[in-house]
Amino acid sequence: MEVMNNLTNMADLDNMFYSNNSYRAWIGLNADSWTWSLSNTSFYKPGETEFRLWGDGEPNIGYNDKACTGMYPNGLWYDYDCYSKTYPVCADVKGSDVTFVIVPTRMTWPEAQGYCRDHRTDLASVRNMTENQKVQEAARGNYVWIGLSRDSWKWSDGSNSSFSFWKKGQPDNNNGNKTCVAADFSQSGAWEDWPCDMERAFICYGPVVSKKVMMKVKFENKKNLDLNDPAVMEAMLKQLKQKLRAQGLDDNIKLSWRKQADGKVFHKEDKKTNKRRRKREEL
Repeated sequence: MEVMNNLTNMADLDNMFYSNNSYRAWIGLNADSWTWSLSNTSFYKPGETEFRLWGDGEPNIGYNDKACTGMYPNGLWYDYDCYSKTYPVCADVKGSDVTFVIVPTRMTWPEAQGYCRDHRTDLASVRNMTENQKVQEAARGNYVWIGLSRDSWKWSDGSNSSFSFWKKGQPDNNNGNKTCVAADFSQSGAWEDWPCDMERAFICYGPVVSKKVMMKVKFENKKNLDLNDPAVMEAMLKQLKQKLRAQGLDDNIKLSWRKQADGKVFHKEDKKTNKRRRKREEL
């Protein structure tokens, strides 16, 4: 939430007002489109990877979850939890000939995918109405898995995060296959899902620019420790980092001691020299 607050404070709404969907900017969250397990592009003619035969109200699993596709006994499709178990229909592909075979063992979708790839070609792809009829016949009145699935939300850089900041009613999954996320800065940056091919403002991020700072520190050595002992120096660094973290500094801050010309980090203060130096400064 701290990041969202920072973005909201940085957003210049005056420069984002250019359309009916103003005050919105893309962030790096998106949901992959539905894809077939059999990914060989030569298997599909133009438009065949987009063939769908969803049942009424389907798909209905939100984009927060990975979803896999099953077929009802009537041949229509539904999306469901990929780790539920049902019968898979595998495809045997030999040149231009494709046959469909039901496996009489209930499996999760990932198990079904692995089984079909090991024993046949892959989970069934359905490219047209004719093949849908063949899969329905192979299913013999059972609910079955076919090879269509969709990943859950993920970040553009591949990172994972459990944080979400969806606007009420979002995501609504009404944007076709590929869906991306925009922050609405007129509502504190709350997230909405939109078709990815829309044009709008966007927010980039890059690596944090590092800066090196040298500081001179002074310790009272009441216990007469050897401050140049590596173990003692390491313990002091840990204490310093804890104090800096307590003051709100970034956890990524790196501390190290700098050795002087004689190879030592610490030198005992010469009080007489310091007294003479202070007198000269007063004069």
